[in-house]
Amino acid sequence: MDPVALAQALIRCPSVTPADAGAIDVLASALTGLGFHCTLLDFGEAPDGPVRNLFATVGSGGPHFAFAGHTDVVPEGAGWSVDPYAGMIRDGMLLGRGAADMKGAIAAMVSAAAAHVARGAPGTLSFLITGDEEGPATHGTDELLRWMEAQGHRPDMCLVGEPSSAHDLGDMMKIGRRGSVNAWILVKGAQGHVAYPDRADNPIRRLVPILTELQARHLDSGTDWFTPSNLEITDLEVGNSATNVIPASAKARLNIRFNDSHSGEELARWIRETVAKHAPSADVTIRISGEAFLTEPGTLSTLIAEAVQAETGRTPELSTTGGTSDARFIRRICPVVEFGLPGQSMHKVDELASVADIEALARIYDRILQSVFAQG
Repeated sequence: MDPVALAQALIRCPSVTPADAGAIDVLASALTGLGFHCTLLDFGEAPDGPVRNLFATVGSGGPHFAFAGHTDVVPEGAGWSVDPYAGMIRDGMLLGRGAADMKGAIAAMVSAAAAHVARGAPGTLSFLITGDEEGPATHGTDELLRWMEAQGHRPDMCLVGEPSSAHDLGDMMKIGRRGSVNAWILVKGAQGHVAYPDRADNPIRRLVPILTELQARHLDSGTDWFTPSNLEITDLEVGNSATNVIPASAKARLNIRFNDSHSGEELARWIRETVAKHAPSADVTIRISGEAFLTEPGTLSTLIAEAVQAETGRTPELSTTGGTSDARFIRRICPVVEFGLPGQSMHKVDELASVADIEALARIYDRILQSVFAQG
């Protein structure tokens, strides 16, 4: 199966999260043609849904290897030199929203699956595909995994096709990710005239010390596989257009990307305690997007590294850098590693992927399958 042609077909579906725009159907049709049993699962309601998800499987027994990924994309934005949903090839590059993140990788997975089915190898190969990775991720992989567990589907290992390569195909794979905590802080006061501060209550006087104390803490110096945790203030809002008015409220938003020396709950508790010290009546909303996790170097990372080395001559760096991914959910049921195309253009205008890289990635994925099922 031609992975580039399939990648073009997927790009031509403008599946801006949570819309599917036919992308899952294109994928399901390709997999059904290879003999996979495909189950379409729609979860959630507006505004974050409904989200279309796909679980596809072929074969039976062990080993059970899974490919995972997402067909949803971020909005295209303005300034493209081509139609972002045309799937155009120019100078050996496939352009379009999702080319790198990650419709190119999904197409490479299907191409590898076609070769696997043709070999008639024993064991089980499955696909876990969601339309809710770029959005809130509430009706996607997490919910799909719960459905799988209820149905008795549990892979032995999983490869997520996120664009993990840093510069050249095969120079990096992700064996873990830092966790993420978002916090919204609302400090309430009493509006009044700046000339009469005794008749008002300025919330900024309490919000600033809160943020100062939070930022002053040295979270850690990093761990064996992770860079140091970091806290960033991502928004400040007062909304006061007058120069002579003390505002009634002040808001801040912050994010912590944390390594495996912390838990989301521990950091959430620290944030709440710090806020309460300065502003006991403040409102604090905290969302833990994911915990830090690590798939210790072992069988899966070795299989991938050997396939990359055989195809490209490169030895991929084992990394935990970057943002969160759906691997944070998958890690609860089996070892998971992320490996895919170079990601320099993801989420940018004129997102692209090399045609040669997509074809090479399909061969790498096929080498991985051959190794997995030969060992099985």
